[in-house]
Amino acid sequence: MTSTLPFNIFVVEDNEWYGQLLVHHLSRNPSHRVQRFTTARSCLDQLGEQPDFITLDYSLPDAKGEQVLRQIRERLPSTEVIVISGQEDIGTAVSLLQQGAYDYLVKDENTLDRLWSVVGKVDQQVRLRRENQQLRQQVGAHCARGQAILGEHPSVQLVRTLIAKAARTAITVSVSGDTGTGKELVAKAIHFQSDRAGSPFVAVNMAAIPRELVESELFGHEKGAFTGAVARRVGRLEEANGGTLFLDEIADLDLSLQAKLLRVLQEREVTRVGGNRAVPFDVRLIVATHRDLLAEVQAGRFREDLYYRLLGLPIVLPPLRQRGHDILLLAETFVRDFCAHNKLPVRQLTAEACTRLLNHPFPGNVRELKAVVELATVLADGEQIQAADLPLRPGRAPEGPGSQRSLRDQTTAIVQSCLDEMGGDVLAVAARLRIGKSTIYRMIQQQELHLT
Repeated sequence: MTSTLPFNIFVVEDNEWYGQLLVHHLSRNPSHRVQRFTTARSCLDQLGEQPDFITLDYSLPDAKGEQVLRQIRERLPSTEVIVISGQEDIGTAVSLLQQGAYDYLVKDENTLDRLWSVVGKVDQQVRLRRENQQLRQQVGAHCARGQAILGEHPSVQLVRTLIAKAARTAITVSVSGDTGTGKELVAKAIHFQSDRAGSPFVAVNMAAIPRELVESELFGHEKGAFTGAVARRVGRLEEANGGTLFLDEIADLDLSLQAKLLRVLQEREVTRVGGNRAVPFDVRLIVATHRDLLAEVQAGRFREDLYYRLLGLPIVLPPLRQRGHDILLLAETFVRDFCAHNKLPVRQLTAEACTRLLNHPFPGNVRELKAVVELATVLADGEQIQAADLPLRPGRAPEGPGSQRSLRDQTTAIVQSCLDEMGGDVLAVAARLRIGKSTIYRMIQQQELHLT
């Protein structure tokens, strides 16, 4: 899926020659639609066109860069702004970055190359966001009652295909996958896309029921069947009659009850505990587990005949860490839904926050991602969710002396040492270490570096 909408760029530059140079340079990509403005007011008046990117001259005839940047960020918090100045000023650069500027460039022979690189990165981010929005609309239009299986990874597309196939028949479905991958969501999607959608969907977590109560929970009981049975109780199989019964964590079912469940499924009738009358039922059965059921059979913990009775159409859910940019699609969806439910202004994930999400292994899968971004939405101070707002717990062993984090610490120490030695001269440090000035500015903004 590729977005065909143009990437809209505003060039705000009063110098005629340099303004035309910027427009010409940024128009090399045919998908870029570039407009130029010579004053702050003319740019601000056209913000309703929703530009994706703005290059802002720091010194305009009617306003300073800080004033214009502040108004742009208030009205278009997701639009990236890069400030271009004719002179080097560390204090100004840090202040602009703190106010939300994407970068601060000084006019020199390398400015256009650096600008082109930044625009390319932002262009990719904007197009990914648009594609995610298109995908949400398409999935939402085809999934009943909002039971959308979001994602564009091939493994998720296969899951959606199998859901559609399962919904056309009453075949038993077995869903497997790690904890938190959305097994119940798949079961609901099958139910609500089938001709049983108007009948009950009943979910039972076998691992959450005390062993001595499982039989009564599934099959029901008559009054006086055991101590505490003060009234007749209809079991979940009867409750789901005409609809779908979802048995989660089926591998936790005791061996003795596995035999009873097999008989009930074969006969399509159930006898309540303490009763003697068989009650017919008609249910669509979906089972799920995070374990390997075949391995459980081989270990003698699960009946082989029940295994083949339940196998039906197998659907395997991939772990979130294998789904690439689906992580961002899901994160944006969870943030939007949480904001709508809590009547909050919609928050946007920054590029750094997106990178941190993509690099996290998510051992808790989609359930963990949802909890993380909802909490980050609450913790965020403004309309953007920063990387620091994401409460990500470690997903792997602590890093050792040769790790990436250790290398980052060493790099920071080297840059700080050079800054101290050269009296805070960012240009001199950048030249000496052969790194970009904007990198140093960002490290100062993030308080990794300190000016003496």
